[in-house]
Amino acid sequence: MTQFHLPNAEATHEFGKKLGRSLPANSILLLEGNLGAGKTTFVQGLGAGLGIPESIESPTFTLINEYTTGRIPLYHLDLYRLDPSEIEDLNLEQYWEGIEVEPGIVAIEWADRLPYKPDSYLQIELTYTETGDRIATLLNVGQDNVNWGSKLGTN
Repeated sequence: MTQFHLPNAEATHEFGKKLGRSLPANSILLLEGNLGAGKTTFVQGLGAGLGIPESIESPTFTLINEYTTGRIPLYHLDLYRLDPSEIEDLNLEQYWEGIEVEPGIVAIEWADRLPYKPDSYLQIELTYTETGDRIATLLNVGQDNVNWGSKLGTN
């Protein structure tokens, strides 16, 4: 588990951008955090790091936004409005198994609502501090340990 201090929205965006520049295709990011914690801001930075020219918007009502114009595709999902039983019917595994979609990065907001998870993923939890800053906690699940500090140029 690795933590990063993000003092403002710009730092959250930049953090996503750095990850976007370094993550390979088939990366799955499960994003957790309270409403307004910066999940969408992070994904906007991720898209910038991937070189996606389109505006990245939260797919709260569309559920899934696909961006295919960057270095690799970005599949941005938001499960906020769904119950776990509704999520099962979406067959989301097609995104992380590369079924009928080009392999890319899958970023899922409100991932704690998933009734099932992929075998390996990067969990990113965004939380507020008492001073209003954010802390990003990264946890690799089912993957080799990664020194995120050196990978992102912060160590």
